[in-house]
This record gives sequence, structure tokens and C-alpha cells, in this order.
Amino acid sequence: MSDTAIQREVLSNGLRLVTERMPHVRSVSIGVWLTRGSRHEPAAHEGIAHFVEHMLFKGTSQRSAEDIAQQVDSIGGHLDAFTSKEYAGYFIKVLDEHLPLAVDVLSDLVTAPLFDAAEIEREKKVVLEEIKMVEDTPDDLVHEIFAGSFWPAHPLGRPILGQPETVSALDRATLSAYFADAYVAENFVVAAVGNIEHARVRDLVARAFEGTRSRGSAMRDTAPTTAAEIVLRTKELEQSHVCLGAPGLPYGDADRYVALALNTMLGGSMSSRLFQNVREKRGLAYSVFSSLSAYRDAGVAAIYAGCANDAVPELIDVVVGELRRLKAEALVPGELQRAKDHLKGSLMLGLESTSSRMSHLARQDIYGDQSETLDGMLAAIDAVTESGVMRVAHRVFDSGPLALTVLGGGPEHSVAAEQLSLA
Repeated sequence: MSDTAIQREVLSNGLRLVTERMPHVRSVSIGVWLTRGSRHEPAAHEGIAHFVEHMLFKGTSQRSAEDIAQQVDSIGGHLDAFTSKEYAGYFIKVLDEHLPLAVDVLSDLVTAPLFDAAEIEREKKVVLEEIKMVEDTPDDLVHEIFAGSFWPAHPLGRPILGQPETVSALDRATLSAYFADAYVAENFVVAAVGNIEHARVRDLVARAFEGTRSRGSAMRDTAPTTAAEIVLRTKELEQSHVCLGAPGLPYGDADRYVALALNTMLGGSMSSRLFQNVREKRGLAYSVFSSLSAYRDAGVAAIYAGCANDAVPELIDVVVGELRRLKAEALVPGELQRAKDHLKGSLMLGLESTSSRMSHLARQDIYGDQSETLDGMLAAIDAVTESGVMRVAHRVFDSGPLALTVLGGGPEHSVAAEQLSLA
């Protein structure tokens, strides 16, 4: 997959455009990405970024909600959206011949929503049910609780969906003011991948966003401070859900590929240490994995497992023991190479579709990481060494205690900070 077909341009109003031509396909994936997410919303209006995303599908000055659905369905397209902590995305996948309609629909959604008062009240009920759904999904809920205690009093620790009371308080004036300030040209990245010509996409996008306001308020980010809290929450469940974590690396960190290799060996694959030693050898958990989450100025390395209520103490001891061993002992012969091959395979397979490639290019622009090519990423993975893995293991999992959240169906467990120490 060549990177020479990638072209980038900044339009006169500040909107950023990135395209990649893939002439061997008939599809086009195009998205409008907003460089604002839940961490940029005021605490009093927690959940507003996600709620606005919902409202953009409820009708515009040109289309009703039904019109939007029918026009996309009639061409066999797929339209979707999401809100994350640092950005939001609106994207559509269509046949190449339908690119003009795709651009028209997307630009209409993100520039001319109605924010109808009756629709706002109806959508509040939908979002409140979405919040309840998280409460009833323990493997999601444990991560929400963990984030809140890991980044206390910081927007990264708040749930993207918001709280029932803040969502219920939203009104048309508040939503319109947030939209007018955030949904401006300089906060937009338009990414398109497929059987396209850059010049044609540029002309379509330039016309569609011609009247869009250029800028809003400046973004003010403050880096979070982490806390190694122990949170034990009892809930009527058949098993306990456990999340442990330590401060990870921010997006774009020079050690990011070393950390990815480390994560793959630790708990990012079926042959990983945690999967083999927690599930296969001891039968402590059905689901166990490690993950890395990276943000502009922070990150978290987390481990999740679901286990029997009475197995929580043993599970914690095994996980902490694996982390201590990772820092103290040499890697098993062949372990690093397997992790690197797994990473390269996952990366290349993940970037085969136009939609995944579009998302990747958009994130590169959002985080100012435009110089990194696919060949460069593969070379960076190949360059990871055992000494580098050991160094990053000590950097991420230092001697301080891990943060812990247990969401359990049994009595609260007694966990001492000493059990979570990695010294």
C-alpha cells in the first residue's frame, strides 16, 4: 500500500483536507472529523459533545432525519458517527459515483442542524437509556469507574455520555452555542480514501463548506494528574470485573511502538503472558487482556479481567506478579519477534479497507503526525529491541502502586496498596 497517493491541503477557511487514491477499489470512504471531544466541554454541560453528535442526525435546514436515512440507504451507503475524548467523526462509505452526494450529506449534517426543541427532548430519553445501558454492562462500567478515579477532577476522567442530570439540563440555546463555537472550519479535518482524485474532492469540499465560519474559541487543554486509587464497588453480578492500570504514553511518544510490542507480549494477543497464565494455565478468567489508550498529553496502560468473586485476590497477585517479572527477567526467546510479527500483520490487515485507512489518515492530521508512512511504521516496529522493551516496561510500570477498580458481585474485597506495588 503506497503512501505516495496521499495528498494534504489546507483550504482558505482553515479546513484541512487529506485524501488517498486507491484506484483498485470502487468504494470511497469520506469523513468529517472534529478536533473537539468530551475533554473540551465545560463540566456543567458534561455530555454535550456526544449529545450534539446525536442531534446532527435529527434534521437540517435541507433534510429531515428521514431524508438523511433514505438518501444514504438509496445508494447502498453506510453512514455513522462517534464521539471520543479528543475528537468526533462523521463518515460515510459509498460507491465512487456517489461521492458528490456523500459530501453534500456530510457537510449538511455538520453545518446546518436544526436543533428542534421537540427532537431535543426526545433524544434526551435515548441518551439517558444509553447511560443506563453502560450501567448494565459491567465490563464497560468498570472502565468508566476506573477512569474517574485514575484522572480525578479532570475531563479525561469523565464519561463521554455525561451524567443524567447534565444531559437532562441541556436545551436548544446551550446546544446551539456549543455547536457554533466548536463546529468551525479550522476544527474540521476532511479525510477521503478510495477511487478518487484529490482535485475533485477538494472542489466538492470547498463548495460544500464555503460559508462555514472559520474559527471559534481557542482550545485550552490541561494535562491530567493521575491517582493510584483503590476503588471497590459492590454490584449484583455473577462475577467480578477487575481493572488495573498505570500511566501510559501520550499519542506520538517516541516509545509508542516499543510500548505496543510490550502490550502485545503482556496481554494483547492469545499467546500473551496474561492470557496464557491467567486463563489457560490457571483458569481464573474467561476474558483477560491489556490495552493502551493514548491522548494528546496523557495515556494509560490498563489490564482487564472478569473472574469469579472469590478469585479476585489471586487474580490480582498473578497480574502484579507478571508485571514484576516483565521488569526483572529477560524475554523468552522468540517472544519479541512474535509480538512484532503480530503487530505488523494487524497493522497491515487493519489498513486494507478504505474506511480504516480514512480513520488512520484523519487521526494523523488531528495529532500532527503527518510524516509517518506505512513503511515507516513497519520499520519502527522492526526496530524494537529487547533492551527497549525492558526500558519502557520500567518507564510505564515503575515502582509506584497500580490503580485498581473492582466491580463485583460479592462482598467487598480487602486489597492493600502493598499488593499493587511493582517495586
